[in-house]
Amino acid sequence: MLGMVAAVLFFVSFLINVAEVSTNDVFSSTNVMLLGLTALALHVAGVGHGWGARRR
Repeated sequence: MLGMVAAVLFFVSFLINVAEVSTNDVFSSTNVMLLGLTALALHVAGVGHGWGARRR
């Protein structure tokens, strides 16, 4: 799930960068890209992977 979130954030960052949209400092393409990298790192670390293993 977090992998898909990262892909969407990267795509939004790409669109902001390509369209050269002037945004405020909080919503710049670099900050959106860093949010995507954070989501991707959490995905690779195993956070939000879905159901956990059953314990007996």
